[in-house]
Amino acid sequence: MLAMFGGAYFSYSFLAIPVSLFGEILALNRLIAFSLAVTVGLALYLALTCTRLGTAIRAVAVDPAAAQLVAIDVVSTSAFAFALGGALVTAAGVLISMFLTFSASSGVIFTMKALIVVVMGGVGNLLGCLIAGLALGLSESLVATFIDPGLTLAVNFALFLGVLLVKPAGLFGRAQR
Repeated sequence: MLAMFGGAYFSYSFLAIPVSLFGEILALNRLIAFSLAVTVGLALYLALTCTRLGTAIRAVAVDPAAAQLVAIDVVSTSAFAFALGGALVTAAGVLISMFLTFSASSGVIFTMKALIVVVMGGVGNLLGCLIAGLALGLSESLVATFIDPGLTLAVNFALFLGVLLVKPAGLFGRAQR
């Protein structure tokens, strides 16, 4: 990415219209990003837990060999899950790009935060990941608002280490023997 686009920062402002909500002034683009993130997260959770395809995806993730034994096409299910993940990342990038500045190397911090959320929530537990993401986002916002924006990454790591010290398998993970 650095070779193609260089190290320059890119940004644009889309729907940065102030909206009054419960006595607070918020940007419309952030409200849209929040509402779509909640909607997509809930839809994904329901799809993975309440549908046949979601059950197949979870079965392939846990044990591909056993999934084949119950007539699940592992290759096509894996390809669909990969494509779905790519679509979700694309949607998230578009939503975040409405109000953040990007460079070719800015994906590293998002990847690191995603890894923290997955491990902190419990690997393979979607609800745990959603709660861990919410906890990290709230802690970042509170620290940036009331203490210092430069400490948000430190607070993320502190919260992550605190959770792993208390529950090594993550918030909703199960210990493996």
